[in-house]
Amino acid sequence: MAIKKLKITQTRSLIGQCKRNRAVLKGLGLFKIGKSVVVTNTPSYRGMIKKVMHLVRVEEADV
Repeated sequence: MAIKKLKITQTRSLIGQCKRNRAVLKGLGLFKIGKSVVVTNTPSYRGMIKKVMHLVRVEEADV
């Protein structure tokens, strides 16, 4: 069974966001609008994504 991956793309700016949201995006490896990262679908990453859902777009990755 293959491990599911998630592709996370930053769609909105960090300007005006609180420190917690900035730290979460930094932890995900996102710094610029349009940048994407692929992470494993684990509860810890899903929790991080949930905190910044208004700043990112999430898709299943074909990896």
